[in-house]
Amino acid sequence: MGSITGRGGESQEPICTRKADGPAQAYWQALLTGDRGTVAEILSDPQNDLSPNAVFDTSDLEEWKNYRFNLRRLRLWSLSYEQELTTPLHITASRGYTDCLRLLLLRGAAVDFAPGGKTALHEACAAPSTECVRLLLSFGADPEAVSEDGYKPLHLCKSPDSIECVRQLLQHGASVNSRTEEEDDTALHIAARHGLTDHVQLLLRYGAELEAKNEEGQTPLNAACAQPHQPQDMDRYYRVCQLLVESGASINAADRDRQHPLHLACKNANAQVAELLLARGANVNVMNYGGNTALHNILQATAYKLEHHPELVVRALLNYGAIRIWPGSLLKVLRYCHACPRVIEALMNSYDHVRISEDWVEAVPAEVVQKYPRFYQSLFSLEQRPRSLQHLARCALRTFLEGRLLLVLSQLHLPSALHRFLLLSFEDVLY
Repeated sequence: MGSITGRGGESQEPICTRKADGPAQAYWQALLTGDRGTVAEILSDPQNDLSPNAVFDTSDLEEWKNYRFNLRRLRLWSLSYEQELTTPLHITASRGYTDCLRLLLLRGAAVDFAPGGKTALHEACAAPSTECVRLLLSFGADPEAVSEDGYKPLHLCKSPDSIECVRQLLQHGASVNSRTEEEDDTALHIAARHGLTDHVQLLLRYGAELEAKNEEGQTPLNAACAQPHQPQDMDRYYRVCQLLVESGASINAADRDRQHPLHLACKNANAQVAELLLARGANVNVMNYGGNTALHNILQATAYKLEHHPELVVRALLNYGAIRIWPGSLLKVLRYCHACPRVIEALMNSYDHVRISEDWVEAVPAEVVQKYPRFYQSLFSLEQRPRSLQHLARCALRTFLEGRLLLVLSQLHLPSALHRFLLLSFEDVLY
């Protein structure tokens, strides 16, 4: 049952149970709506037992919906049920009610009171509410307070709108490299994982450790590359990774599973990040503990990352010298990746010849062939005829320049069409 403590907070058994009415109900509703006038009126009334440090037990949400309370003094623990405790300060801070929050603080609310396991500052940062964060800090809130879950306020700044909260915390002495207790994450891990470029930039300015490793052995760059994201978020994750790499982050840092940033970026089919890492010298053929290279990762992800354009990742890896798939496994790749014919095209164009059989035709569902008829007709026709001389010349040159292809081509003044052809440009006429 929901409950509320009175003044003082001393331990005492419940004194009554009833449907909340009068001051109790009005106090709760005023706090939820940020009604400063009503809150001030209630706190000024000597006839009620309500204070800025009242503690609400919201364990029974259904009861709270009906505004039922168990009016009692605060009990520090309970054997009967798990308590979910909050205070007027927490309620107003979490909702951004700055005027109410200021009133409560001026009336003596304990700024670091945390009966529910976290302070009002934690709530304000999670909201986020910059003005509430600023106000709480000005009243002496501890920027290093640790919640019962092992988080400091800085660790709860996970949205783009929380950038000013981060700034306020750092200016008031929050440790930029503090860790969460379970995950061992720093604020930089969290900002990178959520694709927050401004946060990353600010944290680095305050001395955030680039190579700090969390419980999974991930650096912030690993964390950014590992986080699954939607196509519309790819640019901001690229900017985060670019910022970390340009600040000196190791591009070959491996986590506990020997996953490198390139493995993780390919698993998420982020071509921009993959190209960034490759251009900086990432090892294109290094294996993780499962024996997978980056090329294996992107081929395994292709079927459910179509909107991410996985073919761009495959092409980039091949152009940077990825060891090609054993030809005998290409049929298996076709079965998994047929919905993205450009991936098949990039792979096929990296071989001078491939043995194609009737099994290839059977591996592609009829509806996929109907969707991309020109491509699959062209592919299946290779069973009866050799590749063109132009293609064979491309393969010969790519083999000769293996590992040096991009470096050499950048120094040659080739026509743009030939340059694109050598780098496995897609034949749009087939789609």
